[in-house]
Amino acid sequence: MSTYAVREPFATRWSDNDQYGHLNNTVYYAAMDTAINAFMIREGRLDPLGSDAIALCAASSCEYHASAGFPEPLEVGIGVERLGTTSVTWSLGILRSGEDDPIASGRFVHVFVDAATRRPTPVPASVRSAIESRLLSHG
Repeated sequence: MSTYAVREPFATRWSDNDQYGHLNNTVYYAAMDTAINAFMIREGRLDPLGSDAIALCAASSCEYHASAGFPEPLEVGIGVERLGTTSVTWSLGILRSGEDDPIASGRFVHVFVDAATRRPTPVPASVRSAIESRLLSHG
């Protein structure tokens, strides 16, 4: 059984390969950030342009275990390490389509802030509910 309750598809592109013939490290970060935001928009009904609260990345990291390259179809596995009052620590895996062992493992910390003042604000109820029902109940 997969470690990740939610998996977002990630299509690699020709331009993602670097001169060494594999995906550049920045592509992994873009994939993780895109997957998290797609989840929050779809499942948590977050509107990045119209919500009172927005999620800003406060920290991120990635460890690489194997390489991949275009045209491999990949997936981003999404989990939650910690759900706080104003922040979420996401645990992420870059996976080959249909496989459970990550080729990269990542972590993002998102802090929710008021869109106007940029001061910390609680995780929106709809996002919290999506995380609790889809990610924290997994296991």
